[in-house]
Amino acid sequence: MTDWFTAARDLNWQDIASKALNELVYVVLVLVIARISYGVLVYLLHRLLLVRTRKILFDESKANTMYHLLRSVAFYVITFTVIVHLLERVFNFDTRTLLASASVLGVALGFGSQSLVKDVIGGFFVLFENQFSVGEYIKVGEFAGTVEEIGLRATRLRDWGGELHIIPNGSITAVTNYNRGKMRALVDIQVPSDEDLDRAMEVMHAVCEEVSRQYQDKIVEPPSVQGVIQFGERNAVLRVIAYTKANEQWGLERELRRRIQKAFLEEGIRIPQPQHVVIMGEKSP
Repeated sequence: MTDWFTAARDLNWQDIASKALNELVYVVLVLVIARISYGVLVYLLHRLLLVRTRKILFDESKANTMYHLLRSVAFYVITFTVIVHLLERVFNFDTRTLLASASVLGVALGFGSQSLVKDVIGGFFVLFENQFSVGEYIKVGEFAGTVEEIGLRATRLRDWGGELHIIPNGSITAVTNYNRGKMRALVDIQVPSDEDLDRAMEVMHAVCEEVSRQYQDKIVEPPSVQGVIQFGERNAVLRVIAYTKANEQWGLERELRRRIQKAFLEEGIRIPQPQHVVIMGEKSP
């Protein structure tokens, strides 16, 4: 006990305190610089990818995807760099040993987690081949929905019912993208076979012209009446086809159906009604 007390008394506590204070100030300074650097990088990414004041490098959905991905990468790179630097500068830790151990551990994990590696590689192909972007409506296997996030490991889809589907990128083998190019709006209208079909098509044509004028900002090719495509037992089927911008086809189909039904009622054109057949048998004694 006396030796320990004597050794502690002989220490230069003023120098120790001064050195500790200097190291603390250095750590705080490094953290502040790292935070400022991260903020500047995020600002530059935001200006480069999302602000539409100058030349556009990517479309909106692709820019949004790249912005979130690069911001995440910048955070992890800066964090790792700060940790390694502080270990070497403040604690005199040999970071080469740490990096060598990390590389050996990475090789070992690579053999045991092939599915993870497959997912990461699949994520790179999704991003750089531009298969789909955030905000687009796609179908992957049995799942369909709007892309909420594209990560290096998994993609998140939100379907019409609100359910969130998390799909590993390595399992994405085929994708149907509903946001690339023009989309078809198709409406089939049933009319009783004994109605004047020419008059019915004239009414539908007038509705198509009206819709084309009011929704021209969403329509690529205006709706047109294709004519009779099928005869049933009691009804004929008349078809209307139009081409719209992405994700606008369903709304246009609903509007065409509503307006055609209303126009038919105003013009006195009958609409097929469900048939109920009642079979009456003899009353048993």
